[in-house]
Amino acid sequence: MNNYNSIKLTTLSSKGGCGCKIGPADLEEVLRSLPKSLSDPNLLVGLGTSDDAGVYRINDTTAIVQTLDFFTPIVDKPYDFGQIAATNAISDVYAMGGTPITALNIVAFPISTLDKGILGEILRGAGDKLKEAGVTLVGGHSIDDKEPKFGLAVTGVVHPDKIRTNAGAQVGDQLILTKPIGVGICTTALKNNLLSEEEITQVTKVMTTLNKTTAEVMSNYDVHAVTDITGFGLLGHASEMAKGSGVGLRIFYEQVPILPRVKELAISGSVPGGTKNNFLHLAEVVSYPESFDQIDRWILCDAVTSGGLLISIASNEANTLVKELQENGVDARIIGEVTDNHLGRIHVE
Repeated sequence: MNNYNSIKLTTLSSKGGCGCKIGPADLEEVLRSLPKSLSDPNLLVGLGTSDDAGVYRINDTTAIVQTLDFFTPIVDKPYDFGQIAATNAISDVYAMGGTPITALNIVAFPISTLDKGILGEILRGAGDKLKEAGVTLVGGHSIDDKEPKFGLAVTGVVHPDKIRTNAGAQVGDQLILTKPIGVGICTTALKNNLLSEEEITQVTKVMTTLNKTTAEVMSNYDVHAVTDITGFGLLGHASEMAKGSGVGLRIFYEQVPILPRVKELAISGSVPGGTKNNFLHLAEVVSYPESFDQIDRWILCDAVTSGGLLISIASNEANTLVKELQENGVDARIIGEVTDNHLGRIHVE
């Protein structure tokens, strides 16, 4: 009988350990070369910003949120990979203030060289996570490819007046992060056989935890800006928030939650290429303390898969939101603040 519980899927990937996106600089160059689409007043959030999903207005009370994400395996267990991919894709809808309702699977799989039971486990993992999120799977598309890839296109709904974007942060706001960082370094260490079973379980739990609770709790607050932390890392996505909002950000390194042993693993060489690319891309917009070594800087730029939400909210509401999130099982921390200094830039302390 075949065992689909532990297949070395990560060894099939040529993309480091993080399944990260094309680098931000390369992506910006490609997007600039695209022809400008016709203006549509119902397109509320589109390619013109660096937001997490597109939003299109259907009528005065309903807009649809659309997003798509897929990547190569970053863990060894196919079921876990399916759960991570689904959690990651759904997160963009939560970041926009929406409620996810439907999804389509996107599959590339070497059907002639890998047992199709592995694909079945990937789809089962995704299906269970969709069920947890209350999302209906309506179909999908598959191709035969030499390297397995999986993800989802997710559609959600939101009231046009309640859209959350990454461009509304206000001076004086506090910044809240809802999951620890270091995922890219940990999954690269997994590929290098440097993680214990306990550590694999821990990082997998981070990546398979939906941002649903966070989205539901923050819906009762006057949140000014939100983004989810994924392939461009904490500082990459924070930079997009600073630039889009026309503000500066201060990040307090000692308050940023980081997975255990991340610095040790990074020193051992388990730093994904996406993390290093993020650091280089941000060189002109982030200032670090002189005491920071290269590893500290890489950690803050680490390419994350299925990370938490970065929330900008008025300082008089921040502690209350953090407390309520923690009471509901979310590892939320205040990690920084919004300033009127160094506009569009980040200062790490």
